[in-house]
Amino acid sequence: MASVETPVGQGRIEELMGKLIGYMTGGTMCLSIWMGDELGLYRAMAGAGPLSADAVAARAGCNPRLVREWLDSQAAGGLLVYDADADTYRLGAEEAMAFADDGTPIFVARAMNAIGSMFMDIDKVTAAYRGDGKLPWGEHHPCLFKGTEWFFRTGYRAYLPAVWIPALEGVQEKLERGARVADVGCGHGASTVLMAKAFPKSTFIGFDYHQASIERATQAAKDAGVQSRCKFEIANANTFPGSYDL
Repeated sequence: MASVETPVGQGRIEELMGKLIGYMTGGTMCLSIWMGDELGLYRAMAGAGPLSADAVAARAGCNPRLVREWLDSQAAGGLLVYDADADTYRLGAEEAMAFADDGTPIFVARAMNAIGSMFMDIDKVTAAYRGDGKLPWGEHHPCLFKGTEWFFRTGYRAYLPAVWIPALEGVQEKLERGARVADVGCGHGASTVLMAKAFPKSTFIGFDYHQASIERATQAAKDAGVQSRCKFEIANANTFPGSYDL
């Protein structure tokens, strides 16, 4: 059967290339947001009003020329406001919530670690495609675990004790009286530690098969001062020991 050539449309090519360049720009902006969080650039700008590039660099302790490039990219992406007449940059209040304040429910900057891990793991992923298709969670770059924690923890903090637990019939009362709770697949323990802080009469044990995550979660419990009621152990989801109220 003879193949049929599909005619190439110039308009379709332009539409496709515009879409692809948009994807490339989005990926680059994720990297730029990640850098801004790591370098403290957003925190240097939060609540400070309009600042020159040199002022932002000085506040963050970074190279002025490179900070200027970062600021321009952020402004081009619509994440900062640039005043051409004054040559200043300003971080809006909403953007400060998303990028500078890790206590808000919409903070996303640190979650960009997960996006970065996808690129870092490309050799492992392509090897899995060419091989048996396996890439265990624990063999990903550590940035994946950090990014995953920060992608979810803001939602946990905003909704887990205040909305989700109360929505479960009888659960809040049980936790307030004192219950034994298993957090299966706890990762870095963001949800486990949060519940331990919210319900001081209950005991929480987080389980995950990834040793590095358990170590990080154990430290998080210590940092929060709940280590006496919040423990972490290595175990699979179908073999974790003990009996629990939740």
